[in-house]
Amino acid sequence: MKLLAITTSEKPSLWIFGYGSLVWKPDFKYKRSKVGYIEGYSRRFWHGDNFHRGDKDVACTWGVAYEVTDSQMEESLQYLNVREAVLGGYVTKMVEFTPREKYQGSLLALVYIATSDNPIYLGPATPTEIAAQITICRGNTGHNIEYLLRLAEFMRLYCPEVEDDHLFSIEAAALALVI
Repeated sequence: MKLLAITTSEKPSLWIFGYGSLVWKPDFKYKRSKVGYIEGYSRRFWHGDNFHRGDKDVACTWGVAYEVTDSQMEESLQYLNVREAVLGGYVTKMVEFTPREKYQGSLLALVYIATSDNPIYLGPATPTEIAAQITICRGNTGHNIEYLLRLAEFMRLYCPEVEDDHLFSIEAAALALVI
């Protein structure tokens, strides 16, 4: 997920919002980061590729926004457009990102979202069915259970007040399968 905003400095900046592996592994240079959320979307494990997930809903999705400036903008967009749009099948949308810190204004966000018309879209399933798929699959960036566990760890460390039932129920089901 990505954000676009003009800051108070004379140089424009791009805010890149990640709600999946970007929360722990952005793989691009950035100036600063903020934990926060976007409304109108829920994180869902309904996308059938090996390392990206997300879906629109009437809730909110927590993650990290990264500010990139100057040459970082072009490099980041080139990298993310291949990673998210070309390889991942995501589409981009402009959304509002709200930082977790109080008294900080929201930012416009350019976000990559998985859609149901994507050929690798799997659709809803039970947490146990999703966990079974996750525990046996791996992609170019690693095993899918690592993705799941790191995402759950991020939520517990940086957003402890947020209860992501979908994520945590899949995590519990996956751990029950591998332990």
